[in-house]
Amino acid sequence: MAAIGTGATVAATVATGGVLLGQARQARRTIPMAEAPPPRCDGVYGAKFPGPPMTMVMLGDSSAAGYGVHRRRETPGALLATGLSRRLHRPVRLHRYAVVGALSAGLKPQVESALEVEPDIAVILVGGNDVTNRTPPALAVRYLVDAVRTLRAAGCEVVVGTCPDLGAIRPIQPPLRWLARRWSRQLAAAQTMAVVEAGGWTVSLGDMLGPRFAAEPARMFAWDRFHPSAEGYAVATAALLPTVLSALGAGPERRVTVARGEGVRSLPEAAHEAARHAGTEVSGTQVRGRDRGPGGRWAQLRRRAFFGVGAVPQPGTTADSPTLEGLA
Repeated sequence: MAAIGTGATVAATVATGGVLLGQARQARRTIPMAEAPPPRCDGVYGAKFPGPPMTMVMLGDSSAAGYGVHRRRETPGALLATGLSRRLHRPVRLHRYAVVGALSAGLKPQVESALEVEPDIAVILVGGNDVTNRTPPALAVRYLVDAVRTLRAAGCEVVVGTCPDLGAIRPIQPPLRWLARRWSRQLAAAQTMAVVEAGGWTVSLGDMLGPRFAAEPARMFAWDRFHPSAEGYAVATAALLPTVLSALGAGPERRVTVARGEGVRSLPEAAHEAARHAGTEVSGTQVRGRDRGPGGRWAQLRRRAFFGVGAVPQPGTTADSPTLEGLA
């Protein structure tokens, strides 16, 4: 009987593995390979404002590069730079070093290039390709932490949009979708803990603010049904901007009352909670003058209200345009 039970288990495992392999192949056939590069968005935004420009860099993969849109004003870098310049009333110089298809292992050369422009703030979006390529989470996080520490040592603030929930991608079918969601959330939680420990800030992108993406996939996803559309990037950017402002010391005043789901947690608790709720900000904090408690480092958990920025410009409306260096 034991032999029969063992044989049945092995057969089930093989069958399940075959299903997952078949689904992975089908997803790769359904999701087109990257074609043309995303629009170039480097330049100065808010040039009408006085004072020297603040420097921001975008690092990471296709989600940071803006793959899936056709106009530079629709890229996450352009949306963030425009939002920053309007909120701070000063120019923002944007440099994008993100690379389509990049893994966390590819952050090092991006950081090296970024340091040459002496950035004030770096926004990193990475992790999705690590999940699809099955990079061990510990290894992916190590590369990310090295990038954050290097930037922080240079005096640059860092905001990381953690791994999106690949279980929300329509071409990925169950049971592979369930595994993709689990792997994504595990990596996002690990990224949160490591980045905050290294002195950075994180925003849980989760399934890219799921309910709206699930309700309107034709609008929120690009033509390849994998990357966000212009509207999808606008929604994600609205989740990132408040934390970018806070990292620069220009965020909204701390509220006296704490909203449901907010407050101080141990960092592991905050990381796991953030991985389940998109748009959640996690940053280091102190309790009674101490960085750590019985459960490890203290962390502040916030559900950020989205600013009305990053809206996709409609035909006939005006929008800030960057002064493109070398093209103006």
